[in-house]
Amino acid sequence: MLRRRTGTASAAIIGAAVVAVAGCSSGGGGGGGGGGAGKAADAVKLAITPATGTQRVAPDQPVTVTADKGRLTSVTLTYGQKNAKAQGRLASDGKSWKSSWTLRPSTTYTVTAKGTGDGKEATATSTFTTLTPPKKLESGMSPLDGEKVGVGMPVQLLLSKPVGTKAGKVAVENAIEVRMSKPVEGAWYWVSDREVDFRPREYWPAGQKVEVVAHLAGLKAGEGLYGMKDRSTSFTVGPRHITTIDAKKHTATVTDGGRTVRTMKVSLGKPGHDSYSGTMIAQEKNAHIVMDSATTGDPGEYRIPTKWNVRLTYSGTFVHSAPWSTDSQGNDNVSHGCVNASPSDAKWFFDFTNRGDVVTVTGTTRKLQFGNGPTPWAKSWDAWLQGSATGRPVTAAPLN
Repeated sequence: MLRRRTGTASAAIIGAAVVAVAGCSSGGGGGGGGGGAGKAADAVKLAITPATGTQRVAPDQPVTVTADKGRLTSVTLTYGQKNAKAQGRLASDGKSWKSSWTLRPSTTYTVTAKGTGDGKEATATSTFTTLTPPKKLESGMSPLDGEKVGVGMPVQLLLSKPVGTKAGKVAVENAIEVRMSKPVEGAWYWVSDREVDFRPREYWPAGQKVEVVAHLAGLKAGEGLYGMKDRSTSFTVGPRHITTIDAKKHTATVTDGGRTVRTMKVSLGKPGHDSYSGTMIAQEKNAHIVMDSATTGDPGEYRIPTKWNVRLTYSGTFVHSAPWSTDSQGNDNVSHGCVNASPSDAKWFFDFTNRGDVVTVTGTTRKLQFGNGPTPWAKSWDAWLQGSATGRPVTAAPLN
């Protein structure tokens, strides 16, 4: 058994914001710039908020455009040196437009709006800059972009600073889009103030393609706390690999799509070093590790190089090769908490397993604790829903 402190590379930013006083920028009759008066009294009049020239705009302030005496025909909101386009939505009556998401801090935006009314056209523009937050919130997301994972893999959003209020947590959840090739119901759960995880109600369908976008840039997650960068990931769900390990029978039964593909003789934790019972996932794989009892608070008990290691818990439970215990495998439990397998079985299992594959252990006296690794399946669906700040499930949108 090996314990290791785990972490995740993060990236997203938060800060205290000074809300700018912002008026409107208007243009009319024939293409005036921001703040210009209309040339014809009966021409369509366009108004933009924030007004052109405004500095230190709060990132959570929406950008709005309205048309008086006419309709909007187009609105573009661009930012940065590459003039990237931000999303927005035109009202059904064509008289107003509003940005879809919060704004990036420390960024210059330009709005260009066009409208028409009584046969006349008008153009208005506004250029403004958002404030620079003094505090920054970094974030990381798992699975990695482009990764193929098992059917039990959760989505993890990890934050470098705590989001301690319910309002902040609700804002974070509402800012995350989940899209799937085969939409299923899921929900978010706050593992801590710095981690929120998503899982489907049941295991992911094999072959599912998933895209997650966290619109954190400019998100107000607390008093003076703003995100600075969006975070996204796209991943694919691999085959339905489920392994059931029976500590009393000393066997591991491995299935692929419901079909048993291998039965392995194993040895689990001996008395006093019991293995965990519960549903876990394969968290990571390492071909070579030195198992050192000092990492579990018992220096000098053992220090052994091991091969074909598949991690199941943060606290140090692995499935790994154990040539020294092959006589006990299938007969007795003699390990320090890991799942010992023969070199050939361990190598096969290592090659077969994807991160996120499901592993369920039964027959021990030690229950898996929620949070000892990504452990979304240690809770019932009802209990999982209770960990959401919104208290409601998420119905994913179709993946385009």
